[in-house]
Amino acid sequence: MHHEPLTTAEVDAFLAKHDGWRLEGGALVRTYEAPTFLRGIAFVEHVAKLCDTADHHPDIDIRWRKVTLRFVTHDAGNRVTALDSRLASECDVIFAGYGKLT
Repeated sequence: MHHEPLTTAEVDAFLAKHDGWRLEGGALVRTYEAPTFLRGIAFVEHVAKLCDTADHHPDIDIRWRKVTLRFVTHDAGNRVTALDSRLASECDVIFAGYGKLT
């Protein structure tokens, strides 16, 4: 499946509307801090189900209560696409049920 990369202006617009997300190494990246380790793991499981359904899998780094997500589309030349920004936005909504956003 091929996705078109977002323009710099589109990525900047996403970042302006979504606190906590940053562009790092060409990917959308955000670190969440859950109130407990198990709440963080539950959040990761929810994200995994969402992303598996979309057949688009972020890099996920878990360090105690901190969960870092990294979204980029490999078949778009390792650039950010609308699918990345949509899933990133949905992860913020999901996390609201698991703990505070950081």
